Amino acid sequence: MRSLKRRLRARYGWLPLEELRNKVMLGHTAVGLGRFERSEVRRLLRTMPGGVRPSARVATVVLTYKRPDGVLRAVESVLAQSVRDQVVVVVDDGGRELPEFPADPRLHVVSLRHNINVLGVSRNVGMGLTDSPYVAFLDDDNTWHPHHLETALRRLESPAGDRPDAVYTAMRRVLPDGTEHDVLSVPFDRKLAWERCFLDTNPLVTRRLPGMRFSRLRRSSSVAPKEDWEFIYRFSRRHRVEHIPEPTVNYAVNPNSYWTAWEMR
Repeated sequence: MRSLKRRLRARYGWLPLEELRNKVMLGHTAVGLGRFERSEVRRLLRTMPGGVRPSARVATVVLTYKRPDGVLRAVESVLAQSVRDQVVVVVDDGGRELPEFPADPRLHVVSLRHNINVLGVSRNVGMGLTDSPYVAFLDDDNTWHPHHLETALRRLESPAGDRPDAVYTAMRRVLPDGTEHDVLSVPFDRKLAWERCFLDTNPLVTRRLPGMRFSRLRRSSSVAPKEDWEFIYRFSRRHRVEHIPEPTVNYAVNPNSYWTAWEMR
């Protein structure tokens, strides 16, 4: 059996095989979570001004759970973008520990009716509450440089025929004491992504395309691969993804992260 697994992984890559296993073992969890997601979009849409989806050039979805200081820094970095035409939706995963945010008409804050700890569903809710040609994502322990969206949109809106459907920039990974751990900058290569989890949505800006959604599987901290990898890898089957090797994201290597398990050595 182990020999067979090694041969399969050598031929097809281990991450796609793990994701296939996840779909078999965890597929049942997506049914109820899909119903919850659709119900929350309907409920929360009624809380939006006029009951309509706010529209802008870019919609940024910020996820948070019981990290008021972190989400405030994240949101401030989004509102400080040189690209002003955006709508920002903070999706609180039922934690109800939120700071006093800046008074900005572009900002909308919603809370799920209860904690679910399923990153994909929370991001889908945020996307479902907005209307925009482009979508970007940020978690509550990370921040963007002021030119992040400008850098991504410059490439996404390049001359027709040469436009990718999604881009991701380099990330400056930072330790809890503020020192730089490294800069993660890996050109997109779908074959390389078979083996390495270098894909992350914090530096990702993508066109809003029909049927675009994150996985709804309920993944524990030990389940690999994560939603970010699965989303970009699946998206890249039919759509062009490019890497921009300019660091525009400060990414926290955080041992207390709610969504990512880090081993600090």
